[in-house]
Amino acid sequence: MIERHVTFEVIEDKTQDFENFFAEAYRPAMASMPGFIKVELLRQQDSLTMYHMVIRFETAEAASAWRLSPEHQGLSPRLKALYSGSQLQVYKVIA
Repeated sequence: MIERHVTFEVIEDKTQDFENFFAEAYRPAMASMPGFIKVELLRQQDSLTMYHMVIRFETAEAASAWRLSPEHQGLSPRLKALYSGSQLQVYKVIA
């Protein structure tokens, strides 16, 4: 399994839009992909604008297929309009 951790610094007045976009568009599109296991959205406890998305796919190939999919490509500009910065870490799940 592969797990991707993406940290987002969401634009201050767009936090509700970010949460709604995740729940209504991003998660459903990702969940429809082959190899998808789960995705969670976390908000840092002491910050209203720092979010962490934890994404799990069965394989690196399945995760890559999501990133290259027309669904992701279509949603990406809408997502990018909601944050000012992001960082990515990719992990191989051991246990």
